[in-house]
Amino acid sequence: MIQTVFWDVDETLLDFGAAQRAALITLFSEFGLGPCTDAMVARYDAINHIFWQRLERGEITKPEVLIGRFEQFFGEYGIDPAVAVPFNDRYQLCLGDTIVHRDDCLRLLDFLKGKVRQYIVSNGTVIAQTKKLDRSGIGKRMDGVFLSEALGAEKPSPAFFDKVFAAIGPVDRREVMIVGDSLTSDMQGGMNAGIVTCWYNPKGTPAPEGYWIDHVIKNLWDILPLLGYAKETL
Repeated sequence: MIQTVFWDVDETLLDFGAAQRAALITLFSEFGLGPCTDAMVARYDAINHIFWQRLERGEITKPEVLIGRFEQFFGEYGIDPAVAVPFNDRYQLCLGDTIVHRDDCLRLLDFLKGKVRQYIVSNGTVIAQTKKLDRSGIGKRMDGVFLSEALGAEKPSPAFFDKVFAAIGPVDRREVMIVGDSLTSDMQGGMNAGIVTCWYNPKGTPAPEGYWIDHVIKNLWDILPLLGYAKETL
């Protein structure tokens, strides 16, 4: 029986895409960079995804992700890459200005509070995630929050999860489940940590080979039967 749930934040409990788009559009205006089109948002998203995957593989550092993604993005659109540093500083804060909960998740978290222990496990920056978790109401519903920047290790590394387990006390890892949208961060991290993996996959995307995924859900409420609760009881 699962006793502890590790929650990812971006694109799991919160709609990161909405926050990202709003922040980019706001900051392009603030910095006088002209309009930020949907095509530009999509291109930035692709660049950003590549940089985060390189971080997960241990190829680059977090600061190299945060600045390098904007340097490449701006370079492709003829914008001075020197803007990347101040732009990223503001971007971290602006990400918390747009809060869109997924699947009525606050009600789900409230239902589970006291029934299972719930923790945030995220690679997002401390500045961005602290604001998001506060403004969204998610943080106060958790038994703890673990951010890679503060721990000094990134998902999916075993070191990240070892530090989390050291902080929360003795648990049977067979009774711990991670819920997240990322195969490379959350599912691989769960595999590395020896815990139950639950892939949040609302689009029904086929999983590539190489991942051991215990459960796949399209809606966050689908975890209830996995925890021994019938969805009809709510």
